[in-house]
Amino acid sequence: MSLIEKIPDLTDASLKNLLDNARRLETAGTVKQRADAAELLPALEAAFAARRVIKLEAAAEKRGATRKVAAPKAPRKTKAKVAVEA
Repeated sequence: MSLIEKIPDLTDASLKNLLDNARRLETAGTVKQRADAAELLPALEAAFAARRVIKLEAAAEKRGATRKVAAPKAPRKTKAKVAVEA
């Protein structure tokens, strides 16, 4: 089983760690490490982005579900109306 096949089973923290390591190795690794990182990066970045979208949608849905509807406010009385009523 290749590393790309294991991506869906990784935890969010493991995925982030692997993505960070692949990005680092792409610039500072040996020739083989750079090649391996270049092969992995598209799949890692796609998985990371997909999980981020899912988290953002869940957070937005949660905020919408807990948001209270404001009660209508009573109309304000202006000073002119207050003076006339008194």
